[in-house]
Amino acid sequence: MINVYILNGPNLNLLGKREPEIYGSNTIKDLEDLCDNHAKKSDLKITFKQTNSESNLIEFIHDAIEYADAIIINAAAFTHTSIAILDALNCFQGYVVEVHISDISKREDFRKFSFVSIRADLVIMGQGLDGYIQAIDKIVEETSEN
Repeated sequence: MINVYILNGPNLNLLGKREPEIYGSNTIKDLEDLCDNHAKKSDLKITFKQTNSESNLIEFIHDAIEYADAIIINAAAFTHTSIAILDALNCFQGYVVEVHISDISKREDFRKFSFVSIRADLVIMGQGLDGYIQAIDKIVEETSEN
């Protein structure tokens, strides 16, 4: 069984309420259900976590170092600011997919740089919640090749 941690950063708990013109109307629970249902099609165990705290997100990554084969991470605003999250991800030996619901390359200038991308094996942005499904599929593909 492939263990995948799906880690979501600040304000993603407000999906469905926060700027629906950018993030859509689905909630974080809808996202979790979507990922869980898709993972059932493969031999995946999903651990889904969300936090508004940088230190908690780092702790989730540390936990993944011990228990996960892959990480899907949407670090949200920490994407653009956190060297500490990059350092934690650099300790993880598995496959890392960075996901953003919106296309950060087409947003404000300060959102165009990502510390997470330095470590990520793949970056998916601008695909809405479907980006998470694409990430799951890529992890299945990558882990079945190894």
